[in-house]
Amino acid sequence: TLYEQDQMIERPDAFLMRIALNLSIDAHRAVASRGDEVCVEDVVVIDCSPSTEAVVLARERTARLSVCIGRLTPKARDIFLSYRLEGMTYREIAQRHGLTISTVEKHVARATMQLAAWMEEW
Repeated sequence: TLYEQDQMIERPDAFLMRIALNLSIDAHRAVASRGDEVCVEDVVVIDCSPSTEAVVLARERTARLSVCIGRLTPKARDIFLSYRLEGMTYREIAQRHGLTISTVEKHVARATMQLAAWMEEW
Protein backbone atom coordinates (compact mmCIF):
# COMPACT_ATOMS: atom_id res chain seq x y z
CA THR A 1 0.00 0.00 0.00
CA LEU A 2 1.29 3.44 -0.90
CA TYR A 3 0.93 6.45 1.40
CA GLU A 4 2.03 8.87 -1.23
CA GLN A 5 3.25 8.05 -4.66
CA ASP A 6 6.74 7.12 -3.60
CA GLN A 7 6.34 6.41 0.17
CA MET A 8 5.69 2.90 1.44
CA ILE A 9 3.61 2.23 4.56
CA GLU A 10 5.50 -0.16 6.74
CA ARG A 11 2.69 -0.95 9.21
CA PRO A 12 -0.74 -0.51 7.54
CA ASP A 13 -2.69 -1.43 10.73
CA ALA A 14 -0.93 1.24 12.79
CA PHE A 15 -1.33 3.71 9.93
CA LEU A 16 -5.13 3.12 9.79
CA MET A 17 -5.41 3.44 13.58
CA ARG A 18 -3.55 6.75 13.42
CA ILE A 19 -5.90 7.99 10.67
CA ALA A 20 -8.95 6.97 12.75
CA LEU A 21 -7.54 8.68 15.83
CA ASN A 22 -6.79 11.88 13.90
CA LEU A 23 -10.28 11.90 12.36
CA SER A 24 -11.79 11.42 15.83
CA ILE A 25 -9.73 14.32 17.22
CA ASP A 26 -10.75 16.53 14.27
CA ALA A 27 -14.43 15.66 14.80
CA HIS A 28 -14.17 16.43 18.52
CA ARG A 29 -12.53 19.79 17.83
CA ALA A 30 -15.20 20.65 15.26
CA VAL A 31 -18.00 19.87 17.74
CA ALA A 32 -16.25 21.81 20.50
CA SER A 33 -15.82 24.91 18.35
CA ARG A 34 -19.07 24.87 16.36
CA GLY A 35 -21.34 22.70 18.49
CA ASP A 36 -23.28 19.65 17.40
CA GLU A 37 -25.35 19.75 14.27
CA VAL A 38 -28.97 19.21 15.16
CA CYS A 39 -31.80 18.57 12.76
CA VAL A 40 -34.64 21.00 13.49
CA GLU A 41 -37.22 18.22 13.10
CA ASP A 42 -35.51 16.30 15.94
CA VAL A 43 -35.79 19.14 18.45
CA VAL A 44 -38.67 19.19 20.91
CA VAL A 45 -39.11 22.57 22.57
CA ILE A 46 -40.63 22.55 26.03
CA ASP A 47 -41.60 25.88 27.53
CA CYS A 48 -41.09 25.57 31.28
CA SER A 49 -42.08 29.14 32.05
CA PRO A 50 -45.35 29.65 33.90
CA SER A 51 -48.42 30.52 31.89
CA THR A 52 -49.72 34.07 31.83
CA GLU A 53 -52.65 32.94 33.94
CA ALA A 54 -50.32 31.46 36.57
CA VAL A 55 -48.29 34.67 36.70
CA VAL A 56 -51.42 36.81 37.11
CA LEU A 57 -52.77 34.52 39.85
CA ALA A 58 -49.44 34.59 41.68
CA ARG A 59 -49.40 38.39 41.57
CA GLU A 60 -52.98 38.52 42.86
CA ARG A 61 -52.13 36.13 45.70
CA THR A 62 -49.07 38.17 46.61
CA ALA A 63 -51.09 41.40 46.67
CA ARG A 64 -53.82 39.66 48.72
CA LEU A 65 -51.24 38.32 51.19
CA SER A 66 -49.76 41.79 51.57
CA VAL A 67 -53.18 43.20 52.46
CA CYS A 68 -53.81 40.34 54.89
CA ILE A 69 -50.45 40.82 56.61
CA GLY A 70 -51.39 44.49 56.99
CA ARG A 71 -54.51 43.40 58.89
CA LEU A 72 -52.44 41.75 61.65
CA THR A 73 -51.71 43.72 64.79
CA PRO A 74 -48.30 45.42 64.65
CA LYS A 75 -46.86 43.04 67.26
CA ALA A 76 -48.26 39.91 65.57
CA ARG A 77 -47.04 41.16 62.19
CA ASP A 78 -43.53 41.85 63.51
CA ILE A 79 -43.29 38.44 65.19
CA PHE A 80 -44.71 36.59 62.17
CA LEU A 81 -42.40 38.35 59.66
CA SER A 82 -39.38 37.91 61.93
CA TYR A 83 -40.02 34.17 61.93
CA ARG A 84 -41.15 33.62 58.33
CA LEU A 85 -39.11 36.20 56.41
CA GLU A 86 -36.06 36.89 58.52
CA GLY A 87 -35.67 33.27 59.62
CA MET A 88 -35.27 34.15 63.27
CA THR A 89 -35.79 31.41 65.84
CA TYR A 90 -38.55 31.55 68.44
CA ARG A 91 -35.87 32.09 71.08
CA GLU A 92 -34.40 35.10 69.23
CA ILE A 93 -37.84 36.64 68.73
CA ALA A 94 -38.73 36.03 72.37
CA GLN A 95 -35.56 37.81 73.49
CA ARG A 96 -36.21 40.72 71.12
CA HIS A 97 -39.76 41.26 72.44
CA GLY A 98 -39.24 40.23 76.05
CA LEU A 99 -41.66 37.29 75.68
CA THR A 100 -41.55 33.61 76.43
CA ILE A 101 -40.88 31.15 73.62
CA SER A 102 -44.37 29.71 74.16
CA THR A 103 -45.94 33.15 73.64
CA VAL A 104 -43.99 33.63 70.42
CA GLU A 105 -45.14 30.21 69.18
CA LYS A 106 -48.74 31.20 69.90
CA HIS A 107 -48.35 34.53 68.07
CA VAL A 108 -46.91 32.77 65.00
CA ALA A 109 -49.60 30.07 65.05
CA ARG A 110 -52.42 32.60 65.47
CA ALA A 111 -51.08 34.84 62.72
CA THR A 112 -50.70 31.85 60.40
CA MET A 113 -54.29 30.75 61.07
CA GLN A 114 -55.64 34.28 60.54
CA LEU A 115 -53.74 34.70 57.28
CA ALA A 116 -54.91 31.32 56.00
CA ALA A 117 -58.53 32.16 56.83
CA TRP A 118 -58.35 35.62 55.24
CA MET A 119 -56.69 34.23 52.12
CA GLU A 120 -59.46 31.63 51.73
CA GLU A 121 -62.20 34.24 52.14
CA TRP A 122 -60.83 36.42 49.36
